[in-house]
Amino acid sequence: MPGGKEIRQQFIDYFVKEHGHTFVPSSSVVPVDDPTLMFTNAGMNQFKDVFLGTGTRPYRRAVNSQKCIRVSGKHNDLEEVGRDTYHHTFFEMLGNWSFGDYYKAEAITWAWDLLTRVWGIEKARLHATVFAGDDKEGLEADEEAYRLWLEMTDIDPTHVHRFGKKDNFWMMGETGPCGPCTEIHIDRTPDKSGGKLINRGDPRVIEIWNLVFIQYNRDESGKLHLLPAKHVDTGMGFERITAILQGKDSNYDTDIFAPLIAAIGELTGKRYRGSLTDLVDIGFRVIADHIRMLTFAITDGALPGNKGRGSVVRSILRRAMRFGWEAFDRREPFLYRLVPVVVEHMGEAFPELKYQPQRVMDVIRREEEDFLRTIERGLRYFAQAVSRARPVSPELRAAEQIPEGIRGILSGKDVFELHTTYGFPPDMTRQMARERSLLVDEAEYARLMAEHEEKSRAQPVAQQVALHVHEPLPSTDDRAKWFGLTGQGTILGWIETNRFFTTGRLEARGEEASPVGLVLDRTCFYAEAGGQVGDCGYITTNTGTFEVTDTQWLGQTVVHLGTVTAGYIAPGQLARLQVDSIREFTRKNHTATHLLHWALRQVLGEHVEQRGSKVKPEGFTFDFSHVGPMRPEERMRVEELVNEKIYQDLPVTWRELPIEQARKLPGVRAFFGDKYGEVVRIVEIGDGFSREFCGGTHVDHTGQIGPFLILSEEGLGKGIRRVTCTTARQAVLAMQRYERLLGQLSAQLRCSADELPMRLEALQEEIKRLQQQLRRAATTDLNAAADRLLQQAEDYAGVKVIVGEMPSATEEQIRQQADRLRQKAGSAVVVLGWTDDTRVQLLAALTQDLVERGLHAGNLLRQVAPAVGGGGGGKPQFAVAGGREPAKLPEALQLARRLIHKYLTGA
Repeated sequence: MPGGKEIRQQFIDYFVKEHGHTFVPSSSVVPVDDPTLMFTNAGMNQFKDVFLGTGTRPYRRAVNSQKCIRVSGKHNDLEEVGRDTYHHTFFEMLGNWSFGDYYKAEAITWAWDLLTRVWGIEKARLHATVFAGDDKEGLEADEEAYRLWLEMTDIDPTHVHRFGKKDNFWMMGETGPCGPCTEIHIDRTPDKSGGKLINRGDPRVIEIWNLVFIQYNRDESGKLHLLPAKHVDTGMGFERITAILQGKDSNYDTDIFAPLIAAIGELTGKRYRGSLTDLVDIGFRVIADHIRMLTFAITDGALPGNKGRGSVVRSILRRAMRFGWEAFDRREPFLYRLVPVVVEHMGEAFPELKYQPQRVMDVIRREEEDFLRTIERGLRYFAQAVSRARPVSPELRAAEQIPEGIRGILSGKDVFELHTTYGFPPDMTRQMARERSLLVDEAEYARLMAEHEEKSRAQPVAQQVALHVHEPLPSTDDRAKWFGLTGQGTILGWIETNRFFTTGRLEARGEEASPVGLVLDRTCFYAEAGGQVGDCGYITTNTGTFEVTDTQWLGQTVVHLGTVTAGYIAPGQLARLQVDSIREFTRKNHTATHLLHWALRQVLGEHVEQRGSKVKPEGFTFDFSHVGPMRPEERMRVEELVNEKIYQDLPVTWRELPIEQARKLPGVRAFFGDKYGEVVRIVEIGDGFSREFCGGTHVDHTGQIGPFLILSEEGLGKGIRRVTCTTARQAVLAMQRYERLLGQLSAQLRCSADELPMRLEALQEEIKRLQQQLRRAATTDLNAAADRLLQQAEDYAGVKVIVGEMPSATEEQIRQQADRLRQKAGSAVVVLGWTDDTRVQLLAALTQDLVERGLHAGNLLRQVAPAVGGGGGGKPQFAVAGGREPAKLPEALQLARRLIHKYLTGA
């Protein structure tokens, strides 16, 4: 029985050694240059530019095992992970590709040969599906693939099936490359009778390999055009094929997962038995899957956070923790201890795992510690939410088509509260609800989240020009960008309305004209890349002037975005290029980022890695991996080191080398996940103390940078910091602003700049003393108000009913008064209300004897709080609630009196 490592290598060797493919390492699971993707979810992602016709590769046949994450969008099967034996958040996709080389015949023949000859899968168990056509779309059936299966393989002819667009037509998106596909399925039923179960979602008959034939391009109108070059894109789930070849019914029973299952057992003292219903066994599978996803995602730079990709990582981590809590009674961090197991067993195939495993462990451990502070309270809140779930009436069931097994609807407000207050991701709450036969009120939750995020939505949108072009574009020689601000080139055409025009005139259209994209054969303009913004400037011919407002890459083409401001521009004209001199300040800032990167590693440690940057003329931001803010002395030392290297006026040089030779240079910095060509440019400072892969523009000597200043520092998420910096004249202006501010403060506080810290400290002490006096006065007022309520309290057979309004105060102060009243009264029901600006709050407290008689503070407030437009609850002895209608507080207190009276007297 072959092991998983052997199976992966056999796949790669088959295509490399027998069919001349190039092995291409897996790309990062965090897409570097594709904003449409949250995570890499298929092997073809790194070749997307080739399929779009905007990029090329030095090979035409490729093979690899791509690490993939699928946790969102149409591929989101998160709720199924752990509950079955084959869904995963992280998986490997084995794939082979042809870029305009071989096509259907070879792809089908080789797939059949590998499965049946090399791996020895029983032919009688294999089925193939082909595209049956789609009359509505005007798509013909893939008769070629059907014929090839019968002619090129010895598959049973009755095992070739036709399916429609849903199953056998692949599209990259609404527009772009697409084509029919043929899928290979395996029948694992005992009597091989599973042909009728293909594409029915039955785990006994599953797809193992998808061969996509990319032959069309779909335009915005939906029309299909044949591509000039046809491609092959195949994908096979590594975990699934390993289970088949190892004779396992479950992916989790293979040697891919065995080390993790064993490690989880050692950590928890539990034994895995493979049940699909037992919570412990589900927990084993969830944690084994999720720790793989977390380890790879964090290694590649996706850190837990509150938005986007970071929120998904946090959600997966907390979902695993929830199973640790409920299935294994884990009350301390433990997931991080599984990271070394992943590294040990997958580090050979993916060496990046070995780079900083301790950092990955630290990130996970800190997240565990944070969530452990709220998970218990969150689970208690969830239990209360379940108890108040809205029952499903027959009318609602019929109207909403709610399945019979569902007994209630969890309110969107409770899901929102669990998310925002207790850190429970909505996916996790949905699963917990489903386990209790509940659905979630998705509409209410979505509305509350939309309101919650409303403030952050109003973001300005930069003017853009559509750069998706269906026809191939010429490549641009842009090496002149490294040698100066002027150059010459020939106008080749322009991009407008998703078309590339190579004839006619591009004329001035006035101030309101939309930008277009001008294309030349060569340019000295820098197209935005590597964090450095694109250049602006002018392109001039004998007949007109084109103002460049931005410069961008589109595949291998530099696109100059802007408008004609005078005359006209025409293809074939010789043009003079002038980059705006402001780029000189961008050069200074870009070289400063390299010095900063070096200085941060010197001061903070070798764990510091660049995670992003934005280099502009006025300054730059620099994102880096580090836990917690820099101390003042660390920040000062970083500034000192950078400025020292600037004062030394060190030479800044660059050279180009083959990438494998460049990677061997001592101390060279490259950024994992970035796409590099066969030849890379290395920028070196001084004797090579700073040495980085970089295609940006730089100064010739560090002395040209001028003074360097760190303006601010902030956190972007767990383990990621951002500094905003500036150099040259902007640094001087910033220092002048600080000087003016110090002068103003010194004048107002009547002291010298050196005396400011001592003067501020004295003022803070004075403020603290006055605040203490105010608190003592407020406590006296609260004591008096509480005593008045006690004097006015009604007495029901020795039980004091203390209900009334208190002066505005903090919840803690009101809580102290409630405790004081309970102690004074002996046996009492206390309900206090108070207002604070536009909010009203309620607090209920009972003595223990009344709790034992069945009175419940939380239930009492649950009935009272709606009177002030709010809600809340709590424990039998103590509860709090809030509302948005302060004017209705007297009405709510009167309702509390009536409810208490009814309970105590039975009337």
